[in-house]
Amino acid sequence: MKRIGLAGFAAAMVLMTGAGAGHAQVKDYKIDAAHSEADFAIKHLAISTVHGSFRGLSGVVHFDPANMAKSGVEASIDVTTVDTGVANRDTHLKSPDFFDTAKYPTMTFKSTSVAKSGSGYAVTGDLTLHGVTKPVVLMLEEPSKAQPDAKGVAHRGFTATTTIKRQDFGLLWAGKTGTGDAVLGDDVKIELDIEAVQM
Repeated sequence: MKRIGLAGFAAAMVLMTGAGAGHAQVKDYKIDAAHSEADFAIKHLAISTVHGSFRGLSGVVHFDPANMAKSGVEASIDVTTVDTGVANRDTHLKSPDFFDTAKYPTMTFKSTSVAKSGSGYAVTGDLTLHGVTKPVVLMLEEPSKAQPDAKGVAHRGFTATTTIKRQDFGLLWAGKTGTGDAVLGDDVKIELDIEAVQM
């Protein structure tokens, strides 16, 4: 029987397992909460826009710049960090009328696919908010290049946007103005600005 050398055996294993160069490109990055934010905007009285943000972000980005289809993200947001700049409004948002943070203190997102879309990427995944899980598509801009910190550890930036309907997630508080318009809009525009550090 012909013998296969060690190098040949290793090469065969690479081919069999698919553990080629494409897999070697995948790097894990931990979300840096101190430099990351989730912003949202929603219409009030159909005439103005209320802006707010969440600061308590955590999770991991699995990033393959050579093949973005192999990339993904698992992230969570501490809903108790909601901040609209008005303390009374923030307290109301944390109440059972809205987020009910005593019962649902976090929201999560776990991607299921990443596909090229225009100049960026469509990141499809499951968003769980207020105890309800729905599919959501994040429109991701081209990720930043790697930037080393003082210790030589790589950082990358990721910016993505989406729009969700709050009532789809059980945030049903409503009301009508004297003209019949909604006191609070249903569409919520979301922008994620993430800095992540290679693990």
